[in-house]
Amino acid sequence: MSEIKGTHGVSYNTVDGQYFERRGLRRYAGVFSLWALGVGAVISGDFSGWNFGLAFGWGSMFVATILISIMYLGLTYSIAEMSPALPHTGGAYSFARSAMGPWGGFITGIAENIEYILTPAVIVFFIGSYVEAILGTPSSFQPFYWLAGYLIFLGMNLFGVELSFKVTVFVTLVALAVLVIFFVSAIPHADFGRWAMNIGVGPDGTLIELPDGGGPWFPDGYHGVLGALPFAVWLFLAIEQLPLAAEESVDPRRDMPKGIRLGIFTLILTGFGVLFFNASIGPGSWGLKESGEPLLDGFRSMYGTSIANLLALAAILGLIASFHAIMYAFGRQIYSLSRAGYLPKGLSITHGKHKTPHAALIAGSAVGMAVMLAIWFLYPDDSGSLIGATLLNMAVFGAMLSYIYQAISFILLRINMPDIERPYRSPFGIPGAVATMLIGLVTIYFQVTDPAFRTPVIATACYYAIMILYFAVFGRHRLVLSPEEEFAMTKGAPGHSD
Repeated sequence: MSEIKGTHGVSYNTVDGQYFERRGLRRYAGVFSLWALGVGAVISGDFSGWNFGLAFGWGSMFVATILISIMYLGLTYSIAEMSPALPHTGGAYSFARSAMGPWGGFITGIAENIEYILTPAVIVFFIGSYVEAILGTPSSFQPFYWLAGYLIFLGMNLFGVELSFKVTVFVTLVALAVLVIFFVSAIPHADFGRWAMNIGVGPDGTLIELPDGGGPWFPDGYHGVLGALPFAVWLFLAIEQLPLAAEESVDPRRDMPKGIRLGIFTLILTGFGVLFFNASIGPGSWGLKESGEPLLDGFRSMYGTSIANLLALAAILGLIASFHAIMYAFGRQIYSLSRAGYLPKGLSITHGKHKTPHAALIAGSAVGMAVMLAIWFLYPDDSGSLIGATLLNMAVFGAMLSYIYQAISFILLRINMPDIERPYRSPFGIPGAVATMLIGLVTIYFQVTDPAFRTPVIATACYYAIMILYFAVFGRHRLVLSPEEEFAMTKGAPGHSD
């Protein structure tokens, strides 16, 4: 194996054809499958997690959701342009590599890696919360539910892309059906003023429950809007994973933009729907602000415990849809970074028969489970809601970094590579990318200044710094000319080297 010196202080190892043969993927997905993958990856946010933002008041969560919707529109339309122009499995890493060089590709790829490793951990935590509430088991059972979740869906993801997408389509459609049933059921029970507005300000300035409702829209002032931002993100986080399916899409140049756009508008509708209807019935904003199973609480208030538990079994499929879809995502994301040499190359080997990145899937699952157990033992006496919110903020921190870098990549690609073929162009253009950057920066600012979540976010930042050090010392000398690297080095045109 020989070495080729590249620019920016990196080196490339030459590989033979067998290297990529052992890392092959299989094309399968069309527009409908991509839409289901995008919606399925996010739909769990409608079932759990978003409701922690109600702790700052319903109005604060509402405005935060509007702001985050704007951020995601700017992000997804930028991605809809970049993905068919750079149709590689690398996704965010691929965009940043072409726009900012190998260092930019790595820091973006690792930020997204943090997001995709931790997001399934948050989701399986909420799955455990639902199962615990339904079965009435003690909280000490939680780690067993987490382990079972990882093992079952790791197995499903290992047995081929066809099975992965078929499971994703099924559970996504069921999850959407459960939400529609919930919205329709809530209409005759909804009392917005009584339930959604049942948080007020006490004489000492602390937030209190108002039994009869009628509270202020912003009981915590502008601080409440900032505080709710990370939880509003949970209604949309991971829609940006779709480009990771580029090399398993039948026609990524045509289908990827359609799948992304259909996905984000579906999620905007369901996100605002659950924010209004779930909060407008008992136990209302105050009762939901620390719940690990807010939709189940809503079903209970309408139907009683027995029927609600049956409906909650179907609701768990919403969480399963996201868990399964994001497990797919981190497998492909680790695979792409490994194939290009940014992570150890053994992680990108695919299964000989099923053509799935089994090494990456196993590694990502093991790391996610390890993080969950570490937090479980670090916070043995704290409520489950704190553990869930802690994991959520860690995942959101990685996501915000990734979004900012992707927005910068979009701007730089527009400026520096204006002539590459763009089958789709974002109508929001550079202003949409700038809006994504600004809202992402504000969200990070609040995370690192909020005492409740500062420590885990800083710990995540430290891990991020360690990975950058790994690349500086080892990774940058072990790169491989993968499809993403070839495209970046030729700027999309053979013979044009950077």
